[in-house]
Amino acid sequence: MDDDEKGKEFLKLIDDQNTAQWNIVAKLSSLIKSEWNSGELKTEIETLVKNHYKITKDLNSLDNNNGIL
Repeated sequence: MDDDEKGKEFLKLIDDQNTAQWNIVAKLSSLIKSEWNSGELKTEIETLVKNHYKITKDLNSLDNNNGIL
């Protein structure tokens, strides 16, 4: 992957990470309003956190070999 492709992938992953973070906050707010009683929201948050972890791992892997970030 050349530097231009890495740059585009980096920006896409940052956008995806930001979206995931906002979704996590929104779901947590809903879960708090439900007084922590929604199993469905807990499952959705778990999925969002796993997705955020994967995005962060992908972001970190972009810098592993070439150090452009």
